[in-house]
Amino acid sequence: MYSLAILLEDSARRYPTRDALVLGDTHLTYAQVDAAANQVANLLVERGIEPGDKVALSCPNIPYFPIVYYGILKSGAVVVPLNVLNKGRENAYYLADSGAKAYFCFHGTPELAMGAEGWAGFQQAEGCEHFFLIMPDPAMPASIEGATTFAEAVDGQAPTFESRLGSESDTAVILYTSGTTGQAKGAELTHSNLMLNALTCNRLFRSEPAADTHLLTLPLFHSFGSTVQMNAGFAMAATLVLLPRFEPNQAIALMQRHDITVFAGVPTMWWALVGALTGDVDVKRIAGNLRIGVSGGSSLPVELIKDVREKLGVTILEGYGLSETSPVATFSDPDREPRPGSIGIPVWGVECKLINDDWSEIPVGDTESVGEITVRGHCVMKGYLNRPEATREVLRDGWFRTGDLARRDADGMYYIVDRSKDMIIRGGFNVYPREVEEDLMTHPGVSLAAVIGVPDENHGEEIKAFVIRAKDASVSEDELVAWGKEQMAAYKYPRLVEFVEALPMTATGKILKRELS
Repeated sequence: MYSLAILLEDSARRYPTRDALVLGDTHLTYAQVDAAANQVANLLVERGIEPGDKVALSCPNIPYFPIVYYGILKSGAVVVPLNVLNKGRENAYYLADSGAKAYFCFHGTPELAMGAEGWAGFQQAEGCEHFFLIMPDPAMPASIEGATTFAEAVDGQAPTFESRLGSESDTAVILYTSGTTGQAKGAELTHSNLMLNALTCNRLFRSEPAADTHLLTLPLFHSFGSTVQMNAGFAMAATLVLLPRFEPNQAIALMQRHDITVFAGVPTMWWALVGALTGDVDVKRIAGNLRIGVSGGSSLPVELIKDVREKLGVTILEGYGLSETSPVATFSDPDREPRPGSIGIPVWGVECKLINDDWSEIPVGDTESVGEITVRGHCVMKGYLNRPEATREVLRDGWFRTGDLARRDADGMYYIVDRSKDMIIRGGFNVYPREVEEDLMTHPGVSLAAVIGVPDENHGEEIKAFVIRAKDASVSEDELVAWGKEQMAAYKYPRLVEFVEALPMTATGKILKRELS
């Protein structure tokens, strides 16, 4: 019996005075973070939260995220991290679908109105009983009438707590994803899934206890940030320097100020960092401290790998995974020269194979054929919450179908050749066209919509919608873009709209997206 919260608790016992979290001038030690998480756990127990209950969390990369995250785990409940860019109706769906009993939501800023959107979602979701508004300044009163502030809720709660332990196969975290297609589903990740994935990352990174300082700019509500840096970092008593929103010049300044040894990001982040190495930047200091560079989300251009190696003295290691695989399934072998374009080999304790549509396996040694990459091992989720049919579609005998097409070279290294069905990756965020299409079609001026990703220098891909107007409708491109901005998360709404008279279709009526551009 154990809990993923042991990652924090063990480091707090061994290194109580070491900095765990840094944000600006705020430094919190492992003992302080553990005590604050204990207060959260005591609050949840006092409010009647039972082991296995779901508790949602909307919060950017600030100390409240890990404090609440581990506090939920300590209470025996399940963490449901939500994208901070969600709108009210999106939050309502996730709260209702997960059956969340409580919801912690950061107030946000005028540009990132998490508090208002979270409250709107909470009011629409039946069964969610408790809402805690995390204010930027704990001394501030609640800005939303009827909401209880986090500070008020934990006031007087004891800083000690005996964690509720469960089985390693119990669900620890539910990450919402559309998988390969369809409406968002909750991937159930166990304590064992996430524990072993974090420890595997540290094995790959050659991490030593209390030795590393991470710059954490990846969103913690995403598995890349929460597993590869937060959980892995806390397991080794690393110091996590938080940057709520990635900005290359700020990231470079923090690398210099805090002697960062580990940085993980999507390719566009690496590209922006290299571009920011100008002027009075102490490149030698940054390069002298940076020990590990990690990239994921999409393939790195060869020239970018060369630039990072030349300017920062580090070879970027590339990995691959999905929310359903905790996330890391394959990774560059640290003992071998990385191959540009390759996602590496299966990590310790994980197997991969390529299959055809009928699950038949492409033989090892076949370096020409392309197949769907499947994964088996400690990283694979239990299944999708309350969706047995969807689970059966992707899981068979422990093997998980990723929906990604890949090839394998003679040395067993994998190369992704196409993305999961039509999924778009914009700036590191997964965008599922069907969700955007369904939202667009709620507009009275839209009859039919098809959404694709188009190449974009800044974000990797940009979202483009092909729209057939409703009869007699006169909605313009600007109007539809503005409407989408109000109705959908900022990373999701289409910036490009093209009105068409018809969409290319197959004989069975399916839209031929490959003919759109």
